[in-house]
Order: sequence, then C-alpha cells, then structure tokens
Amino acid sequence: MRKACFCLFMLTFTLASQGASKTPLEYLDLHIGTKREGNTFPGVCRPFGLVKFTPQTRAGEVKGDIPYHYDDARLQGIRNTNFISGSAVPDYGSFTIMALVGPLRVNPSERASRFSHEEEVATPYYYAVSLQDYDVKLEVVSTVRAGHFRFTFPESQEAYILVQPNNTPKAEHTKAGNASVAVDPDSLEIIGSNPAFRYYIATGQSAGFSGHFAAVVNKKPAGFGTWNATGVEPNARRNSGQPGAFFRFATRAGETIELRVGASFTSIEQARRNRDTEVPGWDFAGIRRKSRDLWNQALSRITVKGGTDDDRTSFYTSLYHALLLPKVFSDVDGSYPGFADDQEIHKASGFVYHDDFSVWDTYRALHPLLLLVEPSRTYDFINSMLVKAEQGGWLPIFPAWNNYTTEMIGDHVISVIVDAYRKGFTRFDTEKAYRYVRKNATEMAPASEYQDGKGRRAVDIYQKLGYVPLEEEVLSAFHTRAQVSRTLEYAYDDYCLAQFARELGKPDDYRAFIRRASNYKNIFDPSTGFVRGRYTDGSWVAPFNPAEKAPYITEATPWVYTWYVPHDVQGLIQLMGGREVFVRKLDELFERELYRHGNEPSHQIAYLYNYAGAPWKTQDRVRRILASEYNPGPAGLAGNDDAGQMSAWYVLSAMGFYTVCPGNPVYEIGSPLFTESRIRLEPSHYQGKEFVIEARNASPKNRYVQSVTLNGQPWTKSWFPHSAITQGGRLVLEMGPKPNRAWGSRPEDAPPSLTLAE
Repeated sequence: MRKACFCLFMLTFTLASQGASKTPLEYLDLHIGTKREGNTFPGVCRPFGLVKFTPQTRAGEVKGDIPYHYDDARLQGIRNTNFISGSAVPDYGSFTIMALVGPLRVNPSERASRFSHEEEVATPYYYAVSLQDYDVKLEVVSTVRAGHFRFTFPESQEAYILVQPNNTPKAEHTKAGNASVAVDPDSLEIIGSNPAFRYYIATGQSAGFSGHFAAVVNKKPAGFGTWNATGVEPNARRNSGQPGAFFRFATRAGETIELRVGASFTSIEQARRNRDTEVPGWDFAGIRRKSRDLWNQALSRITVKGGTDDDRTSFYTSLYHALLLPKVFSDVDGSYPGFADDQEIHKASGFVYHDDFSVWDTYRALHPLLLLVEPSRTYDFINSMLVKAEQGGWLPIFPAWNNYTTEMIGDHVISVIVDAYRKGFTRFDTEKAYRYVRKNATEMAPASEYQDGKGRRAVDIYQKLGYVPLEEEVLSAFHTRAQVSRTLEYAYDDYCLAQFARELGKPDDYRAFIRRASNYKNIFDPSTGFVRGRYTDGSWVAPFNPAEKAPYITEATPWVYTWYVPHDVQGLIQLMGGREVFVRKLDELFERELYRHGNEPSHQIAYLYNYAGAPWKTQDRVRRILASEYNPGPAGLAGNDDAGQMSAWYVLSAMGFYTVCPGNPVYEIGSPLFTESRIRLEPSHYQGKEFVIEARNASPKNRYVQSVTLNGQPWTKSWFPHSAITQGGRLVLEMGPKPNRAWGSRPEDAPPSLTLAE
C-alpha cells in the first residue's frame, strides 16, 4: 500500500513539474515587482476588492513608502492597504494589525519582527508568515470588504493583538491628531477611524472621508488598552491623535486566536456590517477555499499553452496585478462617500461604485484587457465616473482618493468610455456621458476649480491656437507645464470624442472634434522631425535636444513623445517623410536605447512598425521587450506597475496583440509568446464562447509571423477587429525563425488611422 501511494505521489509530482496539472494560481509569484521599481505588494484580496491585506515592512502613509519591500528584513504587521498598486503615491485611510509576545511594543519599527521569505506563503487568497522574534504564526484571508486573521501563539501571559490606524506624521500631507480608536473588552471589539488626506492638490487637507474598521476576536482578553504619541494607557477604552488599541491574552502553547475585521469608507457601523455580512462566522478555511476558487476562476478566463514556466509565471502574475484596480469603494448595501467636496453618503443603484482610476496609465492596455476578461465591471467603472461628474461638476481626469487630482495630464476617461462604447458596451446613459466629456473638451473651469483638478488644463488657449503654448504656465501640483504632451494627448482625446459624436448622431460636433484631432501637427517641427515646445507667436523653443527631458514633455523626452499620435500614425508617417524614414527613425530610437518601457509613453511604440509596412520589426521588438523587461522574481518589473498597466501590456502582448489606439475597435498583431492563448468570453457580453490565438511553432527563435488565418480564411492585415473576438473565433499564426517581409507590408494591410495609408 505504501509503495502504491508513493508511486501515485511521484506521478502527481512529475505531472506538476511538467506544468500539466498546474492551475493559474500555482504559477503566481506575488513577490514580482516588490523590489526595485515595480512598487507592487503581495495583496490578499478578492479581485478589485475594497480590502487588500499585505505584509507591512514600512510604516506611514507617505509618498514613496510602499507598504512592503522585498529587501526589508522585519515585518511590522499586516496592513489593510489602499495604496494604489505599482504607484509612487501615499497610502490613505489604512490600518495595521500585528501580534507579538512579551513586553508590549507599539511603535511599528520597534515591534517589527524578523521574518523569512522562505517561511512566507504569499497568494491572493491566503498569506502566512512566522514572526520569528515572537514565535507567532500569522495568517490572513479576505473577502471583498473584510478579512479573517488567525494567530497561533506560544505559551505566554503576554500575548498581544494590536490594531493601529496608520497616521503617524512623516510628511506634510499626513496630519496627526485626527485618527481614533475604541476598545470594548465585553464585545471583544476594537474599532477605529483614520481620516484620508488629499494629495497632489490641497496637499494635507482632508479628503472628506475616512477609512473605518471594526475588528472582533474570538477569545475574551486578559487585558486591554490604547496608546497614542504620549504613550501606552492600560485599560483605556478610547484614544485619538496617533492612536492604537490592543488586547492582551494568556495563551497555551499552540493556541490559536482569530480576528474578523471589516472595512468601510463611510462609517464604523458600515465596517461592522461589511464584516458580519461577508465573514459571518469563524470559518477561516471556508473563506480561504472560496477566495482560491474565485481567483482561479478569474485567472482561468485566459489559458495558455507553450512557453516556459517562467513565461507562465510572468503571465499569470501580470494578470493578477491587472485585477486589483480600480477598487470597490462602496459597502455591501451600496453606500459610498460622495466624490470630492460632496460630503453626503450616497448609495449606488444598479452598479458597484469604484475608485482609484490611474487613467493616464490604464486607458492604454488595462481597460481594454478588462473589457475582455471582466466585462461586467465595465459598467461599474463607467457609472462610477458619471456619478463623480454629477457630484463634482466635471468628469475627472485622474480620480484617486475619491477626489479630483491634478496628477498627470490628458483627459483619458473619454478614451475608456468611448473604447467601451465602440466595442459594444452601450448600456449606460450615453447622453449624460457625452455631455460631460464634451464639457471637459470645451469649457474652462473657474480659477478656483481649475486648480482643483477639474477639466482640462489650458483648454481655452488650446482651442484658440490648436496647441498649448510655452507661455501657458499650466497650474498643477505636478507636471506644471507639459505643454507639448498636453497638446498631443488632447488631440487623441478629441479623436475619441469625435468618434463618440459620430456614433451618437452629432455630425457638427464630429466635424469640429475630428479637426482638432489633427492638432498634433501644430507642435511637430519639420526641421527637426520631432515634437517641440512652441510659443504663442509660433516660434520654437531653443536650444533643442530631443534626447533630453524638457519641462514641456511629461516623464519622457521628445524622442519618445513624438510617437504619441495613436489615432493618426499614418499622418505622423507623412509628417516624417514616408514609411522608410519612419521605420529608420523607429530603429534609431531602439538602437540608441532611448526607448523606456518602464514608463507608459513608450508602450505603443513597438507596434508602430505595423503602420509602416514592417510588422516583422514589431514582432522582433515586442519579443525583446517581453524577455528583457519582465521576469520572475522581486525585481521582475522595469518600472512602476501603475495600477496594472505594465502588467496588462505583458498579458496582451504575450497573447500576441495590443491596443495602440483605444477608441478604435481594433487590435494590432505582434508576436505571441505562447503556442495557444484561449480567452473565455462572458456570455452576457459576447456572442461567442471563446477567442483563440494559435501560434504554431512559436518559440524564442520562431518569433516571426509567416502567415495568418482568421476563422480559417487567409488574413494579410497586421491587425484584426474587435468583432472577431465578439463573435468568437480563432486567429492562427504560422511562426518561423526568419521574417516574412511580405506579410502585412502593403499600405492596405496597415491598421486603421485618421489619415489613410498611401
């Protein structure tokens, strides 16, 4: 019998080692991006969950202080973080839970325990770690709005569980004296609130809401108390300022104490309701099992074959990162705090309210990806944007912390809405949406609101001149000028708005905005072949070095931003002097190593060869980027993940396609990493059951497309329409080791563009 069991074990082990029996979850490495520039964290959550529990190695809600850094050696607790994954912005309204044994230490750095990555179990549905200094095992699982902790203690008369709002002041935007806690040893509960503060605009002022929590334990404590900046207060039931609260227990060796906690952005009572609704009992294993099943279901909407284990690890971890944001912001009954200066509590009806839209990043690949794998949430996202516009008066540019912000540029909520609409997601108030997107594009907010992040910057002068001149000192906390980048991005947004106007039967608006879509030409200097800063009188800024960063360009150089004309690549080709010049210049960008994949302005560039009759070069460049910029391990991301945009680029590109111009319902073909990628489509939104990309013979060597068929018919175009996905079907690419320079090379094979290919 033992021999039979051993043989069965070896067979199972062999199959698993070959990848035959692995689920998508088993490929995840949640440490990817937690070192160097990725700024990700190993979050225990449900997809898009309001709560995200992560091990905390760095305290505070301060810009640049990510909650978890792989190289840190000590663990301060488990934080329910609202940190925007992959960003460099502060956390807000968060709280941390910690267990320790021995003398009570409440300061995060003083109470922190040594831990080992070898003893971590980090998955989206379960996290466990040994706190080595205290001989305590800490475990956590979660639902959408609540968490369930389990602490296994040694024998001790001084076993503690601590709960702390994270508002220790470390920067100008974090104010002390506003958080509060209360402890009730009779109801076994610790509750509290942590006000959120605005960032980017009105820095340090209240965001108008707080992060609330309500935690309950399953054992009566032997003692309790609170603390603040002045010290620990045993038996105190309330505290404020920079507070925390604790329960003390007498424990047997191996005794487990459990804690359930709910979170809310509306009230402590709602946090309690969220907890008792989603975690009604003490079934830790049941929550873990349900979360595991939900994550496997979410990740299995795309299945891949071929590639290596490392490829699949990068792929599924990227997909996990793409399913974190925008986050659920409303309670189980739909309650959520009003947006920006609206101080009322609202209830979402018919949708789930979401926030933390890093739209300057995520309109490019994340939202197009979510249309495929999480289509039902599209309406949650759009309706959330529209109620923000109703409550604040303007469609937001970059809504985060449930507020307007002046961070980043462009007006890409328009792109998200129009891309969804043109791909068949039309069941929302389109007239309301059109009214607000048009307002952003044509009206200037009053000075006080203009500085609060409402509406496009410099829209009046943009409409008058057709570009934003250098004299326009754009008011913003960051990117205070960026006149050239704004002109380019507004032109793209105007193109999307023109498509919306045409779809809704508004021909006059269509003609007006489609003319504005060519405004990018006004800041292209033909004497240099680059976009360049320009004054009101039409003269160009000097001196000029396109390889150097300039204040009129956002987070890049003219060498990079010149390629940002996603809606009219053919027009850009003509400005540059034709296809051959365009291709040579693209080659120079890559050969001089001026391409920077770690920041979003570069993300569409590798696919632009498709427009100039050289798709084989797109295939080569994309494969190089997939191999060099994404790898398993903590340093596996080359730049901030920015709410999943970097990861979404990988997911789409590894399957073999990308969205250069969201708002156009087409996808540019690249070079599939896997021999097969299968997207399972949601029946309520798609007519077909699945869309399959088959890349025959694909390998690191065989990266070049030889020929393509779409649903069995020859396909010579270097793109395919969204309708091919909607209906379900199969895209088959024959791959080989050498370029087929004829495939996709004709002008008529190029992806659609505002200017027709010649």
